[in-house]
Amino acid sequence: MLKVILPAPKLIHPFGVAARELRVHNRPLFLLQRDLLEKYTTREIELQPGEHLPQRREEMLVYRNNLFFDRGYIDTFIMMARKTGRACRAAFHAEAPAFREHALPLSTSYTSAGNIYFADLWYYPRGPVADARPMLINMEPSELGYYHVPTYMADQSGDLVFQVPIRSLLAIDSWVHIFIADVVFGVFATGLRFEKRLKEDLGFKIKVLGKALYEGRQVLECSELVKIGKDCVIDPKAIIHGPTIIGDGVTIGAGSVVENCIIGDNVNISQDCQIMLSVVGDGTFLPFKSALFMTTVMDNSMVAQNTCLQMCVIGKNTFIGAGSTFTDYNLIPAPIRAMDGNNELKNSNRPVIGGCVGHNCRIGAGMIIYPARTIESDVVLAASNERRVIDKNIYFKDSDHHKLRLGHLHMTPYHQKEESW
Repeated sequence: MLKVILPAPKLIHPFGVAARELRVHNRPLFLLQRDLLEKYTTREIELQPGEHLPQRREEMLVYRNNLFFDRGYIDTFIMMARKTGRACRAAFHAEAPAFREHALPLSTSYTSAGNIYFADLWYYPRGPVADARPMLINMEPSELGYYHVPTYMADQSGDLVFQVPIRSLLAIDSWVHIFIADVVFGVFATGLRFEKRLKEDLGFKIKVLGKALYEGRQVLECSELVKIGKDCVIDPKAIIHGPTIIGDGVTIGAGSVVENCIIGDNVNISQDCQIMLSVVGDGTFLPFKSALFMTTVMDNSMVAQNTCLQMCVIGKNTFIGAGSTFTDYNLIPAPIRAMDGNNELKNSNRPVIGGCVGHNCRIGAGMIIYPARTIESDVVLAASNERRVIDKNIYFKDSDHHKLRLGHLHMTPYHQKEESW
């Protein structure tokens, strides 16, 4: 099958790069797409902006390169599309819970037609045609609460909940969609699929229990749920619960707790760190008592000691200073607004959400960042009496390095044309 990749050149704020370059599940999005489609496609064409689809009479899969999809979704889409023998386009019903709650808010990539929203994923059995039929795939969501809170922070039940799907498709138009792809459609969905398989597959259940008994561990700690790479050094006093994937060359210190995470290669997690429902990129350093909850940290970044990140997205090569706190909840019950795909502030549809820091940033110690605030790539923020609370989005022009005597020493690869601010 021929694979045709459509460009999504719009840059994602605050990173300043296209979605295909951002890391999802600790992989660049374009590599994640390529690996999931490897068993179906033998050739590929990557179109340039404005270039038309190749007019070839052959089986073809066409998709936009800002789409995140998992194995369950793409396998089901191709299988069902092939059964129809007709041209098909991925679609969602407006009331589908996971799509309505998590994919649609802040998005700009979907095309609406009444109660149906179309995504940029097509299957053509004999080349491109105009009348592709909508392919509505049940994402099989389950409502999962992640902690119990007072009712003034949530709905009448007092729970903050996600609609977690078994299979996922999501257009990455906003930094919030990285959070959704990694956490809601990522580590949460992995846990849900494990629980579902444990209930439905007796052989798998016996295998997991047998492995736990053989290793003398609790079920969540056994090697069936905790996958550890090569050359890792893990202190016996560290606690690791699955489903968790740990890469090669990882160090985890005494007293650290890792629960339901994706940990990349060459990550250093020092003593007494708390990492839950998070994705940690290759080469990341977490000094003692760092805390990540439902947070993405991309490759080669550092989150210093006594810093707490909740429901945040942190870019690559970024430093977050000691004792900083990213808040995630408006004390006054006003909707939390975040940047959408057009760089406009819109309702995030999230009662609780943290902030986002771009690539190559340097954030000083003791900062307090309000919910859903963003800090653009290449920014330096030095803690001072005038600036310790970040209550608005910070852009490159606001960076403190512009007014520092040695500010020229700070490299700004994402704003090379603007170094003269």
